[in-house]
Amino acid sequence: MQATTITPTVDFERDGKQHGFLKLPYSSDQSAWGCIMIPVTVVKNGEGPTALLTGGNHGDEYEGITALFKLANSLEPEQVQGRVIIVPAMNYPAVRNGSRTSPIDKGNMNRSFPGNPAGSMTERIADYFNRYLVPMCDYALDIHSGGKTLDFIPFSAAHRLPDPAQEAACIEGAKLFGAPNVVVMFELDTASLYDTAVESQGKVFVTTELCGGGTSSPETIALADRGVHNFLIFAGITRGDYRLPDTPPRLLDMPDGSCYMMSEHQGLLELCVSLGDRVRAGDLVARIHSLERTGQPPAEYRAKRDGILAGRRHPALIDIGDTFAVLAVELDA
Repeated sequence: MQATTITPTVDFERDGKQHGFLKLPYSSDQSAWGCIMIPVTVVKNGEGPTALLTGGNHGDEYEGITALFKLANSLEPEQVQGRVIIVPAMNYPAVRNGSRTSPIDKGNMNRSFPGNPAGSMTERIADYFNRYLVPMCDYALDIHSGGKTLDFIPFSAAHRLPDPAQEAACIEGAKLFGAPNVVVMFELDTASLYDTAVESQGKVFVTTELCGGGTSSPETIALADRGVHNFLIFAGITRGDYRLPDTPPRLLDMPDGSCYMMSEHQGLLELCVSLGDRVRAGDLVARIHSLERTGQPPAEYRAKRDGILAGRRHPALIDIGDTFAVLAVELDA
């Protein structure tokens, strides 16, 4: 496979603190010989593990972006033993556009792995992470929230993995992130996820969903700040005390695809339960009302399993195929 077209302006092997860019050539109507300039910070001090911290995998999810720009300003080499690579705006064009996907190629970064060095701009960024940055790291944290179309109870997450030791390490990292909920996630499409690319290389990987709605709040930013602090301690790169909630996190599982409720109708969504509510199989979760005419009864959607409403669609307008509810099952501690 050909070499990447991305050039870093930082030296990942040099001790100290460096701010720079991942430069991706991009010729456009606005700039014939232009580049996409993805901000990156490297903080290194001697030998030790490497943590790769990312936000902005989706451009309308702001907790990770904000927390990591803050960390890039505050973290100093004398505070670390090892290396921290910080990329606050992974899909930089999407972040600048305030959208889930890139305005250049409509690329969804988290559906573009393993990437392609000769592909679209999004595929080229994915390829650089997959073949250059991920191999450098021992631990990876990718901070997500729901963006403009989803809202979640705040949680950190890991996945079921073939290697029990790797799975246990990921779940432990998710617990120590410090979110009020920890979810073992079932993904509908794993093949092209950043998560899968990192996990397949044997790394310890933690992700999150920190509320949503395409905005942030003091509470969710504080949760992201605390989680980054805790994750670096977990990785053995910084010292200090964990900042954990007074009560242990609630452990949740998503065993299979029945946790996702999807619309088979177009119209106006009326959710009948709130985030965090418990539902039982057969309970009414949502109605979808037709916008085409009056006098038409709404379609009713009932839970196929017991669970907790962990995620919901944020906009009220809904189309066929949209996920409007995500259920998770509480586990014994």
